[in-house]
Amino acid sequence: MGSLIACHDCDLIQRLPHLTEPGTVQCIRCGAVLHQKKRNSIERTLSLTLAGLVLFGLANSFPFLAFKLEAQVRQTTLLTGIQELYAQGMPELSIIVLLTTVLAPLAQMLCMLYIVLPLTFKRIPLALPHVFRLLRRLQPWSMMEVFMVGILVSVVKLSKMAKIVPGIALFSFLALIFILAALTASLDSHLIWEKWENRR
Repeated sequence: MGSLIACHDCDLIQRLPHLTEPGTVQCIRCGAVLHQKKRNSIERTLSLTLAGLVLFGLANSFPFLAFKLEAQVRQTTLLTGIQELYAQGMPELSIIVLLTTVLAPLAQMLCMLYIVLPLTFKRIPLALPHVFRLLRRLQPWSMMEVFMVGILVSVVKLSKMAKIVPGIALFSFLALIFILAALTASLDSHLIWEKWENRR
């Protein structure tokens, strides 16, 4: 017997069938997608999480951009950019950038790792519901793509005054944006809750 679920569109309560193969379950009334079982969801999510953590380390360890003006070369990292905002009298903006581009994405990946790593080895992590709810609350705060758009606009404007050389961190940051999107898409939330319910 499957679990009960309410349709997100028409609110019809119906029983969700147990899927043994990847597929999609639709509402019997309006046809909206109720659940989509994904192939190797936990393993793929773990792989993407580990890749994201590696890219995150690269994005915060290497130069983001280098500015060449005549004989002068100045390199900047993601964290030095945040420090510059604070030093220029914009502490609120620096905190927002730190939260949305560093702390929230890192916390999101660590929460995901805490959830899927034990599940890969057939173990249920402690306090899984609390960590999973925290993960959902963190996702709207991860705004790396907005920061990247701001960087691209700045590069276009500064390119008229100096030569801009992109660093390893910039490419890592760009790849991390796509990894986080793929990570969110690969996770089967229903499967997580199903494993929690069947933990005993």
